[in-house]
Amino acid sequence: MDVVGSIKGQYHAGLKMLRQCVEVCPESVWIGGKHPRNPWRIAYHALFYTHLYMLQAEADYVPWEKHRDQVTDLWEDANPPVVSPYTREEMLSYLDEIDRMVEPTLDALDWEAESTGFHWYDGERDFRPTMNKLDLEIMNLRHLQGHVGQLSEILMEHGIDIDWMGKSAPFSAE
Repeated sequence: MDVVGSIKGQYHAGLKMLRQCVEVCPESVWIGGKHPRNPWRIAYHALFYTHLYMLQAEADYVPWEKHRDQVTDLWEDANPPVVSPYTREEMLSYLDEIDRMVEPTLDALDWEAESTGFHWYDGERDFRPTMNKLDLEIMNLRHLQGHVGQLSEILMEHGIDIDWMGKSAPFSAE
């Protein structure tokens, strides 16, 4: 059984579904919503953490060229700043960058690692149990898909639906 191949396919499918959400989202919806849970910010949050947790360790993270601190925060108590939104085109560019990273990044992972590579998931906080690398990658997929579902629901409120993807190949392969 090719577990890594299956996880790659799920990353590509989740990113493809997020792509659909971004592409079909009307501008008024994209920048609308209640701060800090605007659709553009939800999309960036999903992409940022997908990118981050796909890596072997926190130290391997190189920020996206347009990254802005605190834009990943979706919680009011984090007091994230109100900033100009990323455009859908910027999000699609970042999404494509992450999709291209899936194959080489997951091929290079130490799937046997007992550590996630991220101190906040390696037992340093009482409310987050220690996980291994495989646990983190599965959690990352659940996180991505949770936010795709959230954006999909927002779109459905506006009469817009997206297609479900069971598994997908990289965008460039289609």
